Amino acid sequence: MKSKKLNNPIQKYPQPPFPKQPQEVPGVTSKMDPIPDHGEESYVGRELLKGAVCVITGGDSGIGRAVAIAMAREGANVVISYKDKVEDQDAADTLEWVKKAGVEGFTIRGDIRSENHCRKIIEKTIAKFDKIDILVNNAAYQMTYEDINEIDTEEWDKTFDTNIRAMFYLVKHAKPHMKAGSSIINTTSVNAYDPNPTLLPYAATKGAIQNFTASLAQMFMQDKSGIRVNAVAPGPVWTPLIPSTIPDHETFGKDNSPMERPGQPSEIAPIYVFLASEAASYISGATIPATGGRVTI
Repeated sequence: MKSKKLNNPIQKYPQPPFPKQPQEVPGVTSKMDPIPDHGEESYVGRELLKGAVCVITGGDSGIGRAVAIAMAREGANVVISYKDKVEDQDAADTLEWVKKAGVEGFTIRGDIRSENHCRKIIEKTIAKFDKIDILVNNAAYQMTYEDINEIDTEEWDKTFDTNIRAMFYLVKHAKPHMKAGSSIINTTSVNAYDPNPTLLPYAATKGAIQNFTASLAQMFMQDKSGIRVNAVAPGPVWTPLIPSTIPDHETFGKDNSPMERPGQPSEIAPIYVFLASEAASYISGATIPATGGRVTI
């Protein structure tokens, strides 16, 4: 049997410096250089999630797009939630990859800071598929600040409402439709372990997400619902959020990852598949770091 060639992870993907490429928040994939790898040409499914229904927030681009592609190729039907009209093309492109995998899906645009919109996401999913097996709470908002006095109350609330309050809404409305063996996967960050002071509101929410995940996991085992809850903590990953929110994105990943490069969304997505699958049946309340070697203990 011919063995598969293993790649040096340090050299597997582009390393900075990257071209200066500022974008307006939230950013779009087509304007990025290099274009992120979402697994479009590389992810191979094994029917690990055949017939499942997966809801992904922030599913239009970045890690969310890579997760959508991976889940679809594993046989799951995929619902792609995203926020802004400027992201319509990214969402349409992701949905096209989902359908190419031979499964069903749809997109839904709107602001998850609204509980009514979160309820709508769940209701539309149930109307179409009659169940939810996997809920991926991935959408996030961040901005960079050098001084706490630059952060007004509206900005602080926007970050918390997007990053943590929306997770509460979605879990609350999805849980009645999730059976034993279902999985909730929340995206936290290396900032939950080692917070970047210039990302103060964002880093604070990521610590809250990790605690939220651990608490939910215990609650859902104690109430015998059998729903597993876990989190993924990426390090620096090359997504549209980076050139739209980080001024020195040309060197992104060089100084905050031992691999001296940002991760690609395709390197993060398989963790979500694993956590959603039967292979992770004894894992709940865990956070799996994917940080390019950055220590999280």
